[in-house]
Amino acid sequence: MEEVVQPKVYVRTCIALLVLLAVTWSIGYINLGPFNLIVALAVSIAKAIVIALFFMHIKGSSRILHLAAVAGVIWLLIMISLTLGDYISRGWVPLNH
Repeated sequence: MEEVVQPKVYVRTCIALLVLLAVTWSIGYINLGPFNLIVALAVSIAKAIVIALFFMHIKGSSRILHLAAVAGVIWLLIMISLTLGDYISRGWVPLNH
């Protein structure tokens, strides 16, 4: 049986996403130097986790769905690392204009 989600869970989730949105917006106006990208990525990962856990109902689901979600994230990380590995290892040829 699926767990019945109370409306207050959705309200709290919405408030959390709005707070994270405000943090994302304020990061654009604060100069953190090289940490701007790191903080922005951390906030976006937090938003993705909140959405996956509550709106996609992974929090109250079975172990097999947890495994499928983790496998999807691992697969995404593998694909990104392969793409970045190819990009970094290329020798760039200068263009003659």
